[in-house]
Amino acid sequence: MRRGDEGYDAARAIWNGMIDKRPGLIAQCTGVADVMTAVRFAREHEVRLAVKGGGHSVAGTALCDGGLVIDFSGMTGVHVDPVGRTARVQPGARLGEVDHETQAFGLAVPAGIVTTTGVAGLTLGGGFGWLSPKLGLTCDQLLSADVVTADGELVTASEEENADLFWGIRGGGGNFGVVTSFHYNLHPVGPIVLAGAVVHPMADAERLLKYHRDFVAEAPPELCTIFALRWAPPVPFLPPELHGKPIAAFFICYQGPIDEGERVLKDLRRFGDPLADVVMPKPFSAHQSMLDAVQPPGRNYYWKSEDLPDLTDGAIKVIVEHGNAITSPHTIVPIFQLGGAVADVDENATAYSHRKAAYALNCNASWEDGDPAPHVKWARDFSEALEPHSMGVYVNFLGEEGEDRAKAAYGPEKYARLVSLKDRYDPINFFRVNQNIKPSSQGG
Repeated sequence: MRRGDEGYDAARAIWNGMIDKRPGLIAQCTGVADVMTAVRFAREHEVRLAVKGGGHSVAGTALCDGGLVIDFSGMTGVHVDPVGRTARVQPGARLGEVDHETQAFGLAVPAGIVTTTGVAGLTLGGGFGWLSPKLGLTCDQLLSADVVTADGELVTASEEENADLFWGIRGGGGNFGVVTSFHYNLHPVGPIVLAGAVVHPMADAERLLKYHRDFVAEAPPELCTIFALRWAPPVPFLPPELHGKPIAAFFICYQGPIDEGERVLKDLRRFGDPLADVVMPKPFSAHQSMLDAVQPPGRNYYWKSEDLPDLTDGAIKVIVEHGNAITSPHTIVPIFQLGGAVADVDENATAYSHRKAAYALNCNASWEDGDPAPHVKWARDFSEALEPHSMGVYVNFLGEEGEDRAKAAYGPEKYARLVSLKDRYDPINFFRVNQNIKPSSQGG
């Protein structure tokens, strides 16, 4: 597909409305042969290559100006083996499609919190969501992957084959090849979980965050929380009188027995003076889509993010100060609970880094129209103020922030190992439209 062809603008559309890139060619692949052909074509003609899975990257690396985009929107298959508890997933699939197939058998792969997120980018960067404290990262569930390398050949990456490549694609992003199939381990989940939100006024944010810190430290791994600051959106699960008001909310998912979850959450739900409590037994797939409406495709997004070893009093003061200075009704400050099974995996087992981080905080500026400057400034100021409390950044939350921030996603020792891997699999940096790890020949 070329510029001017019918459907071109739809094919280049991605989640972040800030991104307006115009590829010269879009290869709408339907199988591995198409991907191999596209890679070889781009290599032979020295054309810049980007890969679009779900198109959810906030940095816009699913597209490139003037180059060739491999578009996986025609490769969204999900095949579940309910006996072996595994799934083979094509790279264009999104979380909602994976949940739809796996939950039919009471199974799930821990993956994200918004169903429009692409599975490919999520997995290659690490991937965490409602199930991670109990079950780990998305990349921790990966059994193998089929990868088209920079020379256009198909290889398998697993613990048994090309183990170094398998290590790198679990957190190293798209730096080493184009994944055409993911093979995941699945876990029994639900299908009914105890989940929802408990909403408070933002004025109580400081004491709520301190309570949250202590509560999570003692909570069982079946519980996952996301603490968020924002203005209440006009969504059906919140009372109309709250819409547009500054709020602090516990978003909750308990994946164990419902009666046990009720006991675990009893104190949290009674703490302070909640404005609303919409925690209830519900299908896991329904909870997975709960936040879709507040992160719609096409809106403008600008993110900054920090991994936090703990919610210290100093960090909490920064969070509250900047939460009170939010510049848009669509902006949100989510604080993702990590730990548990994420931290149980050895730090060097995968390219994903900062496994000992207790939280990942996202300064998620979002707006409809108008001048982006105040929203971008808010996110940058927030991140800068939080940096003294940070231990790094999650690669999937990076925007276009430069080489130093990409290095901060891994730390110096692991980054050096990734450079060595890049030297082996992509010494000319053919795969560079990403959070790029440069080979040593280019100063990596």
